[in-house]
Amino acid sequence: MAESICRALRDGALEGEHAPALTIKDSIASPSGPIVFNHVLVQLSSNILALKSQSQGIVLVALSRSPSFYVDLLKSRGIDVDSLHKWLRVLDCYTDPLGWKDRLVECGSITNPSPEASNKVRLCKDVRNLDNLSSSIIEMGKELVGQGKGRFSVAIDSATDMLRHASISSVAALLSSLRSHAQVSCAFWLLHSDLHEVRVTSVLEYLSSMLANVEPMTQSTNGQRGNSENFSLLEQNSKRGKFNVRMKRRNGRVRLMFEEFCIEQSGIKFTPVSSDGGIVTQSLVPKVQFNLQLSEKERIERAKVVLPFEHQGNGKSIEIYDGRRYLTENKTETISNFDEKLQTNEDPGRGEIIYFRDSDDERPDSDEDPDDDLDI
Repeated sequence: MAESICRALRDGALEGEHAPALTIKDSIASPSGPIVFNHVLVQLSSNILALKSQSQGIVLVALSRSPSFYVDLLKSRGIDVDSLHKWLRVLDCYTDPLGWKDRLVECGSITNPSPEASNKVRLCKDVRNLDNLSSSIIEMGKELVGQGKGRFSVAIDSATDMLRHASISSVAALLSSLRSHAQVSCAFWLLHSDLHEVRVTSVLEYLSSMLANVEPMTQSTNGQRGNSENFSLLEQNSKRGKFNVRMKRRNGRVRLMFEEFCIEQSGIKFTPVSSDGGIVTQSLVPKVQFNLQLSEKERIERAKVVLPFEHQGNGKSIEIYDGRRYLTENKTETISNFDEKLQTNEDPGRGEIIYFRDSDDERPDSDEDPDDDLDI
């Protein structure tokens, strides 16, 4: 299932369609969303380096982690760090998101300014201005792939941090413009759902073609457990959990998939859900107020029903009814009976229509073509 998500991001967008978008949603009960985000980022980076992806590069918007963290992450996963400048650009919204450090330097309060931007890292000093943020993402992407038909991916490590400084309508407009851009291959972002209202998470889910929901393996029951038990349960859910994915297909259908994940020293590992694990497969039959299946008594009664024109072999040969033969045999009889009824059964209450021509020059109705006299 996680492979299906990475494969969809790898394949990218079709011509004339919006880029696929993934929302990774977690909560305090299962705070493993950043690890899932890192896994997706590493998989997409590997596909780009292997030339298996539609995307030729990644623009990473770092809001909750520093750029150096992602460099160390890619290095630990065996990716060549020396080639990062060829396919990776980082928009640093973590170091000085509101431009405070520059103001403190001007006031003389501090002497350590923000780190200088490099060829693969650009500083963003006002995350509240989403128009400039969107322009910076597009410009950095074009630096990677040029002005032609090349495409790049966009990764936002925390849509929650973005919503701290901007409204949901502004963030939705930013994400929608990125998806509809001709050079964006795919986009994915992380969302901490329990920090937002339901309407906020619903908007981001609506904008996404894929939704990955990280859920705890065991739900806690408030008031029935002590603090020590709740702490151990939280620690357990931070290492294991359920991974539910909803994918919207191009034909309008929705595909639901379920997996379990376990966080190990080398990374995250996904395993399919088995029936032995206590997961009950839900029936696809909708809940209605009538029975869709027949009981044994109803099956017996249905078998006793005599179908129309069916001979049951009561001393006669079994024949299959042929409606065409019936019409042929009774055609003459039907016509004669109809003529007799017209002649003998006169109903004085029945109306009739009598038509008088206005003049003798008016031609009577006929089956002739009225355009026969035209020289065509």
